[in-house]
Amino acid sequence: MTPVTLASQSAARQMILKNAGVAFEAVSPGVDEDAAKAALLAEQVAPRDIADALAEMKAVKVSTKRPGLVIGADQTLDLRGKLFDKAETLAQAREHLLELRGQTHKLHAAVVVARDGQPIWRVVESAALTVRPFSEAWLDAYIERRGEALLWSVGCYELESEGVQLFSQVDGDYFTILGLPLIGLLDFLRLHGALAA
Repeated sequence: MTPVTLASQSAARQMILKNAGVAFEAVSPGVDEDAAKAALLAEQVAPRDIADALAEMKAVKVSTKRPGLVIGADQTLDLRGKLFDKAETLAQAREHLLELRGQTHKLHAAVVVARDGQPIWRVVESAALTVRPFSEAWLDAYIERRGEALLWSVGCYELESEGVQLFSQVDGDYFTILGLPLIGLLDFLRLHGALAA
């Protein structure tokens, strides 16, 4: 089998691959995402393309040091062209969720596979999520229950848990929303000998 490396320390992405039966090793990509994102924003790169660029940076950097296929992934949250970063505090998470309340935002999830320092496959998928007009009392109770877990995802929610209560409508692939478009990736891994066909 062709070896597979995930250039990510994301617990969610690791769990997605593990649950799908993919054998892989996860390593830190060693990319300064904040600096890279700032440079891309300065060039007025769209949120969807930022996800793609960051996924490529991670995959390419790690693939110069590791054999086989290296998977890089990234996800951005786009509210009418405004890029959201992960909240650093629960107070900031509350601000983010209030800004998203009653609005439809997009999650752009990118995956790039690299070999020997060159990208050889990529996909960027988007999902649209509409946040319901929740009350501030509900929000405060939600933040109290979920705590620091809200700081792990860019939208301050986990669709796979209680965060699903934030939404009135979700349009898009489940794995895209979790941050790793999976079906096309699995096809690619099978084609390149990393999964049994």
